[in-house]
Amino acid sequence: MIEVAVGDITTQLVDVIVNAANSALLGGGGVDGAIHRAGGPRILAECKKIRTTTLPDGLPAGDAVATTAGNLPATWVVHTVGPVHSSAEDRSAQLRSAYTRSLAVADDLGARSVAFPLISSGSYGWPRQDAVRQAVDAIRGADSSVERVVLVAFDAATADLLRRALD
Repeated sequence: MIEVAVGDITTQLVDVIVNAANSALLGGGGVDGAIHRAGGPRILAECKKIRTTTLPDGLPAGDAVATTAGNLPATWVVHTVGPVHSSAEDRSAQLRSAYTRSLAVADDLGARSVAFPLISSGSYGWPRQDAVRQAVDAIRGADSSVERVVLVAFDAATADLLRRALD
């Protein structure tokens, strides 16, 4: 089941909140900064540990990794890196992979519900209409046992695009 919600992803009552992170995993702006601020220092501490152990070069675009959710209502945060949009190179497979890898990590955790932002649609410049299409196609096509996906839109216009794509 795929739902659409408008609002703050950090308040979603789900098992996993997906963070549209940067490859450094050390916080940033937009969704990434909001999740780190709301989740508190335990998320950053786990991200730093991941960087010094398994991902010293950072998380590649299209991949995902999990940490605690700290003070968030979720149990885990799955951090994923979406690609920066390019008009010269088709990076849509990386964008879809950010969704499918996040769902695979959620499956590994035993999560049943996941909240996603619209990955790469902010400062990474992905055209919103196509970002919506890529998200819906990736989630619908994923081989996952997650029962409930919530696509969390920052505004009503994006939520409307998401709802239309789901119809």
